[in-house]
Amino acid sequence: METNFLENNILTLVGKITDEKKFSHEIYGEKFYRFDLEVPRLSGNSDIIPITISERLFKDEDLVVGKNVKITGQFRSYNSYEQEKNRLILTVFAKDIEFLNDDEEIKASKDFVSNEVILIGYICKSPIYRETPFGREISDILLAVNRAYNKSDYIPCIAWGRNARFCSKMPVGTEVKIIGRVQSRSYDKKHEDGTVEKRTAYEVSVSNLELVDSEKENQESDETVSKTEVTNNVVTDEQNKSEE
Repeated sequence: METNFLENNILTLVGKITDEKKFSHEIYGEKFYRFDLEVPRLSGNSDIIPITISERLFKDEDLVVGKNVKITGQFRSYNSYEQEKNRLILTVFAKDIEFLNDDEEIKASKDFVSNEVILIGYICKSPIYRETPFGREISDILLAVNRAYNKSDYIPCIAWGRNARFCSKMPVGTEVKIIGRVQSRSYDKKHEDGTVEKRTAYEVSVSNLELVDSEKENQESDETVSKTEVTNNVVTDEQNKSEE
């Protein structure tokens, strides 16, 4: 079964631009820029999510601090070589941007999708299951999501409660569908020389997790082939009778 690269990584964010755009990189003469987007949570807190966007999608006067925007695109990753080590960098790759009314405050609610990502991919490391001191169950997952041109995005995900238990024993290579939200989390990175660096991690907080039933799809495919073979045999038998 062929992968639909447009459907296995779908993301929607609604929020406010919090910093000036900065040049990121250039590919075949097309410039890409980065900026941070503040996306509200139901709790009243916010996530600060990095956005990568092509110059083709905006005018300079539109992409300014304080603007409310809706971003649709994909959650992507790439490796950055720093201090002789590879570091996984995560960003939202914008495929479209919609500029909203700046006079209205963006508030998260159950009836309003302001932060949602849908991923279909493969577990590429054994999930790490643990419990917090307060007894909350958590599983860390690294999901490989295929992209066009034989590329893949490696997306850290975190599952809670029943979802954490459900995925904790899944073997590497299991294909799953995840629905959740992109979240940012600050932490302290301690270096060998004793210095401490403030960093921000990005991950998908899982709200729904399900197996992709490839066995069922294969079974349906086999049944279709069997039905075709039976039909062909019936036609052949009728032809033989008519020839007799």
